[in-house]
Amino acid sequence: MKTLHDIGSVREITRGWRRDGESLAVILTMGNLHKGHMSLVSLAHEHAEKVAVSIFVNPTQFGPNEDFENYPRTLANDKRRLSRAGVDLLFTPSVEEIYPHGQEGSTRVVVPGLSEILCGKTRLNHFEGVASVVSRLFNVLQPDIAVFGQKDYQQLVIIRRMAADLHLGIEIIAGQTCREKDGLAMSSRNQYLSDTERAAAPELFRALQACRERLQTGDIDFDALEKAGSARLAKAGFKPDYFAIRNAGDLSRPTADSRHLVILTAAWMGRARLIDNILVELL
Repeated sequence: MKTLHDIGSVREITRGWRRDGESLAVILTMGNLHKGHMSLVSLAHEHAEKVAVSIFVNPTQFGPNEDFENYPRTLANDKRRLSRAGVDLLFTPSVEEIYPHGQEGSTRVVVPGLSEILCGKTRLNHFEGVASVVSRLFNVLQPDIAVFGQKDYQQLVIIRRMAADLHLGIEIIAGQTCREKDGLAMSSRNQYLSDTERAAAPELFRALQACRERLQTGDIDFDALEKAGSARLAKAGFKPDYFAIRNAGDLSRPTADSRHLVILTAAWMGRARLIDNILVELL
């Protein structure tokens, strides 16, 4: 596995792969890799001859009082895991490499409508930072395929919209959410949980499952189901941010005729903001 830090060297390698007719799949990460990330690497290998991973803790997607400075950075361990997984290229740029003219004056990419709802309501400018850095990394790596986890479903929808709107010609593939044995979605932020909080955290997924069961039995009082989901989380010790039922394709509000739904939630447990979602297909 080659580990590179500058854009010029990355482009030289990826140009060579394209000349040889080899397809490239990428996984964009902030590091502190876990089994969920590695499942995305496995999925990438199924779809392309070459696999590249980026590790970049992007400052522009962190809001005030969020955990940018304390976000876990475990590069040495991440490199060992990626090398064992057969990754061909690891790109670990500096902030200056990605934002050569500084963060404040940098060109920005905005996906309106999708970016201001759900997580975007409380994490102001978060998805602007995500879309901007993803577009930069896409331009550097120029992949055929990009693999993203389904755990951050809103991010997945935004990136798909951005790739389509900008005619990037990149296929966006979703990897299923990897979970602990008790159902908690794997996340780098789970390590912020105390033992007591960790024991309560799986209720997030159980609340989603309960809501799905109600929907599948014909209960489509969406407002009541959302309120019940938030109340269940609060009773379990969470501080809910939102509990929402949306159309899976575009995150619009569902109607009685909707069939492809996603239930999404975000909630604080101690100092950890946890997110999760579950897809629902109605007959």
